[in-house]
Amino acid sequence: MIMRGKELIKQIQEIRSSKVIAYITGDRQPIGSIIAEDAVRPLYDHLLSTGKKGKIDLLLYSRGGDVSVPWRIVSMFREFCDEFSILVPYKAHSAATLISLGADKVIMGKKAELSPIDPTLRRMAAGEITGPPQEISVEDVNSYISFVRERANINDQSALAQMTAILANNLAPLTLGSVNRQNSHIRLVARKLLTSRKEKLDEAKINSIIETLTEKIYSHGHAIGRKEAQEIGLPIEMPEEPVETTLWNLYLKYEEFLKFDEPLDPLVALIGKEEEHLEKIPIALIESENKMHIFTTRIDFKRKRQVPANPQINLNLGLNLPPNIKPEEIPQQVQQIIQQMINQIAQNAQRLVQQEIIRQSPEVGVDIRVYGGKWEVM
Repeated sequence: MIMRGKELIKQIQEIRSSKVIAYITGDRQPIGSIIAEDAVRPLYDHLLSTGKKGKIDLLLYSRGGDVSVPWRIVSMFREFCDEFSILVPYKAHSAATLISLGADKVIMGKKAELSPIDPTLRRMAAGEITGPPQEISVEDVNSYISFVRERANINDQSALAQMTAILANNLAPLTLGSVNRQNSHIRLVARKLLTSRKEKLDEAKINSIIETLTEKIYSHGHAIGRKEAQEIGLPIEMPEEPVETTLWNLYLKYEEFLKFDEPLDPLVALIGKEEEHLEKIPIALIESENKMHIFTTRIDFKRKRQVPANPQINLNLGLNLPPNIKPEEIPQQVQQIIQQMINQIAQNAQRLVQQEIIRQSPEVGVDIRVYGGKWEVM
């Protein structure tokens, strides 16, 4: 059953004299979703349906995503309104915080959180070809260099070269190149977003906001509440009743529908079976007064077992005839049919034995495959 927030959206619109579009990316484990380019097109459909308005509010819930997307979203929304605001009932982290930088107003509820905007990259160690990549914060690399120079007080050029070599030995050259590029890109995007607001900021204020959100908050996981966001210099508003309650109730509807608090446990899904296939799992949504898009995906769980390499399976299926029947007396055609039956039985028996060997092999984990995601109009 599709859970719609239409009535609550209407209530917020009426109180705020605006049009509301909700963009929610789920964080249900292990199939959470992120802010991504594929959402731009359905968001545009909602804007076309809404039309040009004086005020448009974008309700956001997200743990982050692609940092190249916020500018696309903000610049697109500004084509359809004179005043662009962000509604934050709970989490608007990383890329969602970037989107907030481009808003004229950020309406944050009591539980609302923004976060630092320092991006993370997929890390591949130098010399690695296989193995899952790890995430590394761009600011972690910058902090290492600052630590070497300032805290460790290493200024000798040869010593600095040695410390840099240690870093290069632990990160592939392409990763280091990406760090430098992302470091510049995130500041460029933040600046473009801040300067897109109706209320123009002076250069010192822009630099202060960017430095605080990229460098001065040392943990990427730090939650920035609305009072701290105000101190940073963001245009924060604290909603009064009934907007506060209505906004939270709308979030709760989305939380329930996307099952944030119900992780998909592979071991539970695989009770009594070797593999499980789930269809059309909703992991993100976009909703406005008259339209709803849901992003659904497929997921496969399969037990991973340590199966012996190339196990030898020898099956000898003999056919014992009754004493009064001689093989040479059996018609040739019947002999061929019997031989075909024996071959078929042997093949099936070998397959069953292989399946049993796999089933009894020690389990070493679970393979998870998520695929086939797409936006659908509901």
